[in-house]
Amino acid sequence: MTIEYVRKPDWLKIKLNTNADYTGLKKMMNEKRLHTVCEEAKCPNIHECWAERKTATFMILGSICTRACRFCAVTTGLPTELDLEEPERIAESVEQMGLKHVVITAVARDDLKDGGAQIFADTIRAVRRRNPFCSIEVLPSDMNGKYDNLQMLMAAKPNILNHNIETVKGLTPRVRARATYERSLQFLQRAKKISPDTPTKSSIMIGLGETKEEIIETMDDLRAHEVDILTIGQYLQPTKKHLKVQKYWSPQEFRELKEIALSKGFSHCESGPLVRSSYHADEQVQAAGVSV
Repeated sequence: MTIEYVRKPDWLKIKLNTNADYTGLKKMMNEKRLHTVCEEAKCPNIHECWAERKTATFMILGSICTRACRFCAVTTGLPTELDLEEPERIAESVEQMGLKHVVITAVARDDLKDGGAQIFADTIRAVRRRNPFCSIEVLPSDMNGKYDNLQMLMAAKPNILNHNIETVKGLTPRVRARATYERSLQFLQRAKKISPDTPTKSSIMIGLGETKEEIIETMDDLRAHEVDILTIGQYLQPTKKHLKVQKYWSPQEFRELKEIALSKGFSHCESGPLVRSSYHADEQVQAAGVSV
């Protein structure tokens, strides 16, 4: 059987920038034994974001995920790492980099009773102690949908709570592992209930076979659950073992989706072929009116 692949269009070509800022940051990450989702998930914007040093996305709780989502390049397995000193190392790195905005994400840790909530909270507090003028965004898994875990995380008062819906409802069972569409919506709404003034954010990747109507339905569901910020990006197949790209949406189509999202009441929408959840996260903070 012949496997057909959709040809990648010219607008997805990436210009690499390996200047001193990029290489210096990569060296520091290695020295401090820190993980970034930029590297683990093969983000196409890593050279741009790291060279500018406006924001960075740190991945806590190790580099092995307990889930095997069919779109994600992060290694799946049984984690053995729980580094209690990691929050302080991240706080120190944020200080050395002089970041204005930091995103803290993590692998899914279904092996932990709290889903990693305590380490998230410790990292938020450590970063804030050393960097009082840096805004902090967190991007956790659904933490098994347990309210106490989310409450523990939100008690540390992140400036933005980000949790990705990832795809449309109909594709969720095929694309995501263990996570459900409804649980993600509930997670986002619960965060808003716990902290009404904290902006919530979510992301959807397209190109997996969804229709425009399904994307719009997802927007409506997110707004119905009080989500403030939306990012929309093109799915790129990380390896041949992952789901194939069904369609490359054009820049014009991404612009149209952004207009639709803003018309539905999102305070900000970042939409484009290379957009990822943390892309231009510092600009999203300003658009959402977040105060540090």
